[in-house]
Amino acid sequence: MNSLEQAEDLKAFERRLTEYVSCLQPATGRWRMILIVVSVCTATGAWNWLIDPDTQKVSFFSSLWNHPFFTISCITLIALFFAGIHKRVVAPSMYPFSLAVHVKQHVGRLSCFIVLLPRHLV
Repeated sequence: MNSLEQAEDLKAFERRLTEYVSCLQPATGRWRMILIVVSVCTATGAWNWLIDPDTQKVSFFSSLWNHPFFTISCITLIALFFAGIHKRVVAPSMYPFSLAVHVKQHVGRLSCFIVLLPRHLV
């Protein structure tokens, strides 16, 4: 394989890698919005739960029963984290760099590998 064919192969690989990483972004945006909305709802419900004077007078479970908005949003937030929302929100933003490192480890030290990395990672 001559150097021209290798360069074409690397360009094709770079295009495919860029295409794959860019397809992750819309789903990541939706998961981030879901996480933001549920977090704001939980924070708002927690604030209302804490400033309620009856919270100190009744038992913990009665207090949660009296504040269903906080209880439901808190359970939803916990369920989202158990479902792996933290991986869906954070991992795709770190994915291009970790994938580039992984490819570099397995392909070896190529002098033309720098073509695969986005400019902000070089």
